[in-house]
Amino acid sequence: MSVEINAWAVVLAAVSSMFVGSVWYMPNVFGNAWMKFTKTKMGKGASPAKMAWMYGSVFVASLVMAYVLAHVSYLANQFFGNSFLMDSMWTGFWLWLGFTASRLYVHDTFEERRKKLTLINAGHELVTVLVMALIIGLMKP
Repeated sequence: MSVEINAWAVVLAAVSSMFVGSVWYMPNVFGNAWMKFTKTKMGKGASPAKMAWMYGSVFVASLVMAYVLAHVSYLANQFFGNSFLMDSMWTGFWLWLGFTASRLYVHDTFEERRKKLTLINAGHELVTVLVMALIIGLMKP
């Protein structure tokens, strides 16, 4: 069995993650709380080279995530046979719950991070994955 993936959907899904993150962590949304809980001062004192590395590597990670989501969504659609959009959305949700949210919870618990921080980050990841799944689902291979 070969897996079909829409490369444009993967790229657009990766781009969407950058957009979701920029909105989610805006100061008036969750950015101020996130910076307070993490003791981070985003962008202050970072060199342009460091910022380029950070955003470039984050984009590559988003490409990997979007590719895996597209891959598993295709397999789920072949198995369940619902609409590609529905299978993509459910796949995104279950991957988020099983891998992202649960692991984030484990790490944050042992690092004794605030529950509010865990909720902010887990919520961001859920929205990111669901927007990616929406794009992938609408752009069926």
